Amino acid sequence: MDGFSGYWAQTDSVGRAVALLMLLMSVSSWALIIWKAWVLRRVAGDVPRALQAYWAAPDAASGRERLGTLDREGVLLPLLDASLTEEPEGSVGRSTPAAARLTRRLREALQSSLAHLRMGQVVLASVGSTSPFIGLFGTVWGIYHALVEMSVAGVMTVDKIAGPVGEALIMTAAGLAVAIPAVLGYNLLGKWIAAAEEQLEGFAHDLLAAAEPLE
Repeated sequence: MDGFSGYWAQTDSVGRAVALLMLLMSVSSWALIIWKAWVLRRVAGDVPRALQAYWAAPDAASGRERLGTLDREGVLLPLLDASLTEEPEGSVGRSTPAAARLTRRLREALQSSLAHLRMGQVVLASVGSTSPFIGLFGTVWGIYHALVEMSVAGVMTVDKIAGPVGEALIMTAAGLAVAIPAVLGYNLLGKWIAAAEEQLEGFAHDLLAAAEPLE
């Protein structure tokens, strides 16, 4: 903490902007990790129960009601609704074969559900890949600013340089401290998303198979 306060005191507006950017990236990545972990854990628990309840229902209406109640993140319901709805009469989509229409609707619904699950992954990937370089820039800028200040003051002894340089190096460590959780979170959440994607694709395939034969 002392090193950061020293860096903040001896740097200029550019160095402080870098430090604030690092803080913003850290808060954003941690908020995303916590939120997405909560969402994906709910999906992991809800999807198997919702699917079991749907296929055990006596009819489509009660099955949809059961699935909608258990599917709290709304990733299964769009697929089911896509299999139960039709394009309006006279539309271009209605002119294609029934199997093709159903496949298209299921594909669009699947993409929508996966987009919800993947939300924020780009931010985590960006933070993990850029924060070390931003921290390194903060270090270089802090050292440069400290050397300029010493040059103007006419003091360039080793003991006078060591302090500002050491304080500037904290930004490199900060960059790594921001990047490592973001990368780990991205990888872990990606694994959970892939597992949910398999279940959603399986449900879409089952709905398509249940609708056959289609004219």
